[in-house]
Amino acid sequence: MDDGFGNNSGFFQGAKDIANEAKRHNRVQDPYTRYEGGGEYAAQDGEYYQSGEPQAQEDADSDATEGHDEDDEIYEGEYQGIPHPDDVKANRMAATQPISDDYRDQADLMAERMKDEEQLAHQYESIIEECGHGRFQWTLFFVLGLALMADGVEVFVVGFVLPVAERDMCMSNSNKGMLGLIVYLGMMVGAFVWGALADKMGRRYCLIIALSINGVFIIFSSFVQGYGIFLFCRLLSGIGIGGSIPIVFSYFSEFLSREKRGEHLSWLCMFWMIGGIYASVMAWSIIPHYGWGFSMGTSFQFHSWRLFVVVCALPCLSSLIGLVFMPESPRYLLEIGKHDEAWMVLKQIYDTNMRAKGHPEAVFTVSHIKTPIQMDEFIEIQSSTGTWFQRWLVRIMTEAEVRGVWQNILLCFLPKYRMTTLFLAVVWFTLSFSYYGLTVWFPDMIKYFQNEDYESRMKTFHQERVEHFTFNFTLENQFHTEGEYINVKFVGIKFKSVTFEDSLFEECYFEDVTSTNTFFKNCTFMATLFYNTDLFHTRFIHSRFINSTFLHNKQGCQIDFTEDAETAFLTYLVSFLGSLAVLPGNIVSALFMDKIGRIKMIGGSMLLSAITCFFLFFGSSEAAMIGMQCLFCGVSIAAWNALDVITVELYSTDKRATAFGILNGLSKFAAILGISIFASFVEITKVIPILLASIALVGGALLGLRLPETREQVLM
Repeated sequence: MDDGFGNNSGFFQGAKDIANEAKRHNRVQDPYTRYEGGGEYAAQDGEYYQSGEPQAQEDADSDATEGHDEDDEIYEGEYQGIPHPDDVKANRMAATQPISDDYRDQADLMAERMKDEEQLAHQYESIIEECGHGRFQWTLFFVLGLALMADGVEVFVVGFVLPVAERDMCMSNSNKGMLGLIVYLGMMVGAFVWGALADKMGRRYCLIIALSINGVFIIFSSFVQGYGIFLFCRLLSGIGIGGSIPIVFSYFSEFLSREKRGEHLSWLCMFWMIGGIYASVMAWSIIPHYGWGFSMGTSFQFHSWRLFVVVCALPCLSSLIGLVFMPESPRYLLEIGKHDEAWMVLKQIYDTNMRAKGHPEAVFTVSHIKTPIQMDEFIEIQSSTGTWFQRWLVRIMTEAEVRGVWQNILLCFLPKYRMTTLFLAVVWFTLSFSYYGLTVWFPDMIKYFQNEDYESRMKTFHQERVEHFTFNFTLENQFHTEGEYINVKFVGIKFKSVTFEDSLFEECYFEDVTSTNTFFKNCTFMATLFYNTDLFHTRFIHSRFINSTFLHNKQGCQIDFTEDAETAFLTYLVSFLGSLAVLPGNIVSALFMDKIGRIKMIGGSMLLSAITCFFLFFGSSEAAMIGMQCLFCGVSIAAWNALDVITVELYSTDKRATAFGILNGLSKFAAILGISIFASFVEITKVIPILLASIALVGGALLGLRLPETREQVLM
């Protein structure tokens, strides 16, 4: 009887435990219902624990006789002690919590998050429409426009300062080529890095850091004297400004409704054009004025081109000041689960626009916004933890943060986005390869035509004999062959594009001589004195010196400011006209972006640009090349604008800046490739650059037409 009763009691006890466990799991199956209808579960919890406590008291009498079997399993007879009231309370609270994400299937979490994001996208679109388009968006438009303007300025700076800086820093041809490409290399790295970080750390936050890096190293580069340090500063400034385009378009698009997005993102693109115009005008106004500078001995010189570099930092610094007063994107805040902060930003937008429209009494009626389920584990750094720089460094170096950035990059290549990313990558690459390659090729071809015209007017002197004569005037664009110069003095003279070949200089005297593009080939110098000249050994090719002496040669590279003034005007004019030619294309793309769609805009603009390239076969003069450059830039800008718009619309908020950064970084790589290839054919042929550009544009246009249209799509 006793054994039977003990066995029955164990059976009943096990059945009771199973029933209690089943009831507890039933209560946690729907966490959304618990939060939205907590009153019902609170009542159930009360009934459950009231009915459970007496039973627990009755069972306490049998606890004293519980023990262990051989497998260490609990059975009646083992004493477990009386539970502490705090433990009972903790167990009750744990029973009411939802199942941890660690124990839920990842696919279920992803599906639930996607459903939440779709609901949020439509709700957010309605909220932005309720907030309206007004003073807030226009203020942000100009602040972000200045950041985009800084990007446009950065592209032109090196091209404008190179003719002067190459002599100031004694650059070789390879050094000049590296300086021209280093900015694009920095922008490529910056686009990847800042685009990915903006999806994890915030658009405004990353844009402020990126522009700060750009502004600081622009100013540093204006003061450094050595080529190596100058190159390093330009690289870091490029890394900083590389984040502007991916972040600016992602940031601004999240404040715009569907009806306004295409048009106003296209208007925003105009600031890149304004940046080019600003750089051209400032270069024209500042660089030729040598007196606008100072020097401290021979070790530190601050010429006018350095002042121009400082002035080019103003758009970046102005945007930084404006961003201090701008809020973070509310769409991004909702994406990372910061509901209250997002609501406050949206209320700020609503109140600002309503006050500007004369309705200060209007009330923001939105009370709750859908927030997607959070799948990442973020480390929250409190504002009291160290300085702002330390907090930023901790966040960026956190393993979870770095892992999240890398995972976000990989998500852009998941099956859902793979074909979209591939097609966009091809369009970005082909358009950038052609555009940047040709925009650098045009000025090089103009200079080539100038040189051809200049050389056609060269004066040739054959077997001339000059004795006891003093040259004290400029010799320019001359070719002297098999000449003899006996007891001739060259005093205070300037050689400009002069070549002496197979000539004899006997008992001659060179004093205070400066030269540009001047060479002595296979010449003989006998009893000749060179005093205070810049005729270094590189000027003499296969020449012989017999009893000749060099005294007090000029040190460093001598800047020929007269020559700069003559050539700078055309350089600045070409860049100014090329930037201004973009204006009609910007206007057309802004007005028709939402009417004809992004896809037709990309395809049509790239095909027209390819047709324009074929007209380059008929360009055989400076004026023709300038006209072709203006036409090409004006036609192709519509494709750039549409590409910027469709890129932000094809990706969800948590991947938008990352994808834009990847594609923009790829375009900078294409720019480096295009500039290098096209420049190598300048003096050889123009057929290959034209064919390469045309084929690339046609291929990009055909693939671009296969992209999905997004003008009726809400921002996911």
